[in-house]
Amino acid sequence: MLPTSPSAARGRRDRCPGVLRPWQADDGSLVRIRLIGGEVSAAALRGLAEIASTFGDGNLHLTSRANLQLRAVDHGEPFVRAVERLGLLPSRRHDRARNVLVSPLTGRLGGRLDARPLAADLDRLIRADERLADLPGRFLFTLDDGRGDLIRRPTDLGFMALGPEMVQLRVGRSWGEVIEAGRAVPALGVLAHAFLDARGPGADAPWHVAELLRPLTAPRRPDQRTHVEPEAHALGAALVRVPDAVLTPGLVADVTARGGALVVTPWRSIVVTELLP
Repeated sequence: MLPTSPSAARGRRDRCPGVLRPWQADDGSLVRIRLIGGEVSAAALRGLAEIASTFGDGNLHLTSRANLQLRAVDHGEPFVRAVERLGLLPSRRHDRARNVLVSPLTGRLGGRLDARPLAADLDRLIRADERLADLPGRFLFTLDDGRGDLIRRPTDLGFMALGPEMVQLRVGRSWGEVIEAGRAVPALGVLAHAFLDARGPGADAPWHVAELLRPLTAPRRPDQRTHVEPEAHALGAALVRVPDAVLTPGLVADVTARGGALVVTPWRSIVVTELLP
């Protein structure tokens, strides 16, 4: 086991909320729905809004990790089963481990590669691996498709695309190997296991790669292709701002009117993919 930074010592276990484990806030139970890369179908979002009206305060709340939260939830098995029926809880055991942030426009507009298949592969890898269910609820994978929109986001493990076939891994605050894109997901799985080995058990175990005293891998120099300015696109009506990150029933009706896929962004907005240029 690697030693951990004294400044990162934890006095309690990770209480990050999920579907099965709510956070007890002032207004009642807070539940977090994890979306891989922020993607959700219009039908699932409408269904989740109905669940919020039945079990919660009636609104959906966007997070900075492109997830959704429900507040004031009457939490119990009926609520959990309702979320499962929407397909938004594919593994009870891995609920809190499925933290995968992806460039929101990947595969649809701009970027160096389509990161969606890799995000889906990573999600399957996490759900198929019993041990990865022990990742902390705050542990984050970040997949930047090369446009640089996530490059400044703190992460635990991830990559930045250097082109359609190559990526450079991110390992905590450091850069890792440059490898073929097809090898990225298995490599992230290996590093996730290494993190679990390094953090050890107990309430004071670190939550993040950067909290380990020794690096998981030898840090590498960033490839020159990682030095990019984030792309800007005129998305027009395809980008819906969500005031105060509160997605009301009226806003849900607006963004789901055309059906298709929606993408929750880390910046408290929603991309209506059917309206992209």
